Amino acid sequence: MEPILKVDNVKLTIDGKAILKGVNLEVNRGEIHAILGPNGAGKSTLAKLIMGIDDLKSPTEGEIIFDGKVINGLEVYERAKLGITLAWQEPARFEGVTVEEYLKLSARNNPDVDIRKCLEEVGLVPEVYLKRFVDDSLSGGERKRVELASILAFKPKFVVLDEIDSGIDFTSIEDIQKILETMKEEGITVLMITHNEKLLDVADRASLLCGGKVLETSDPQSIKRKFEECKVCDVLDFEQKGEKDGKGR
Repeated sequence: MEPILKVDNVKLTIDGKAILKGVNLEVNRGEIHAILGPNGAGKSTLAKLIMGIDDLKSPTEGEIIFDGKVINGLEVYERAKLGITLAWQEPARFEGVTVEEYLKLSARNNPDVDIRKCLEEVGLVPEVYLKRFVDDSLSGGERKRVELASILAFKPKFVVLDEIDSGIDFTSIEDIQKILETMKEEGITVLMITHNEKLLDVADRASLLCGGKVLETSDPQSIKRKFEECKVCDVLDFEQKGEKDGKGR
């Protein structure tokens, strides 16, 4: 398989603290790739670095390569033009913008996209939501669904989903899995950052991130077992310090 994203020995130090400590990761074109790891592992920081937000445009060391192009230093809009987008845990609010306007803006480069179908794919009734505003009149779960519909309308090459299930009012995990499968069917490569081990069932591959490093990439169930059974942070401490202190984090 051809990688669309390659993270090559990426290190990131912020205020003297090493956050990412040599991350190596390849995401294949067209796959759903999950990143699993504990709090503080560096998952969301890696997402920001891939998208180039919060002034994280370049790693301290290493390269981020997307579709054969080194994207270190590129602005967010430049990465978006290349086909990269990101959906955060907390979806955005847009005062005075209707759902219809928001989706049409997302689909501006895809005139054949049916925005009504995009809403239906995420479980929202178009007649009910098209004229609603993307603001606090929608619940957090509704705004999350609208954001996912906007991704379907945008049709990026690559999307980073950071804790897609966080704070959302889906009735079951199967709802989220169906949306992920729809993205894959639309040709969107998905990098899914999650704590939810059940979402691994829809992933093609998964990586275990702990202590600022990818410890292993394998099939999702193997990574799930590794995460459940191993004190991975102890293992990483042992590798880095040459001694095991016996304390999990």
